[in-house]
Amino acid sequence: MNSRILPIFALLVSIGIFFAYIRPTWSGSIATARAAIASDNQALAAASEYAAQQNELISARNAIDPTNLARITMFLPDSVDNVGLILNLNALAARSGLSLSNVDVIASSASTRGTSAVGALSVSGVSPINSVDLSLSAIGSYAALQAFLVGIEKSERLLDVRDIVVKGSDTGVYTYQMLLRLYWLH
Repeated sequence: MNSRILPIFALLVSIGIFFAYIRPTWSGSIATARAAIASDNQALAAASEYAAQQNELISARNAIDPTNLARITMFLPDSVDNVGLILNLNALAARSGLSLSNVDVIASSASTRGTSAVGALSVSGVSPINSVDLSLSAIGSYAALQAFLVGIEKSERLLDVRDIVVKGSDTGVYTYQMLLRLYWLH
C-alpha cells in the first residue's frame, strides 16, 4: 500500500507545483519576455532594413556626377538664403537695365506648403518643399523688364513669377511691382 501512495503523492505534488509555480511563470513573465523579444527582433529587422536602404541611397547619391549634384542643389537648395538671392536678383536687374527699388520678403500662405512645386501632393501628404514670396519694385523700360524676366527664366534657382503690375509713363520708363515665389527644401 505504501508503494501506491508515494507515486500518487508525487503526482499530486507535481500537479500542484505545475499549477502553482510553472504555469504562472510560463504564461506570465516568460510570455512577457518572449513578446518583448519578438518586438525587439521586429525593431532590429526594421533597423537593418533602414540601414540597408540608407546605404543604397548613399551609394546612389555618390554615383551622381558632382557637377549635376551641385546644379540640383542650386536649383532647389536646402535653405532660403534670402540675402544671396536678393543680391543675385539685384545683379540680374542691373545687367538687364532695371533698377530695383524695394525688395520685401512675404511668408507664403499655409495652403501652399502642403503642395509641391508642380501642384501635386507628396506621398506622405506633407511636401518636403517650402516656399516664400518676394515682392520687388523696379523701374526701367519694357525691354529691360523682358531681359530681366528672361534672366529669371534661365536662372539656376527655382523661381515663379506670380504677379506683375505695370504702372504706365509717358517717358517710356515704367514702374513694375512683381511678386516672385522662391522654393527650397526643408
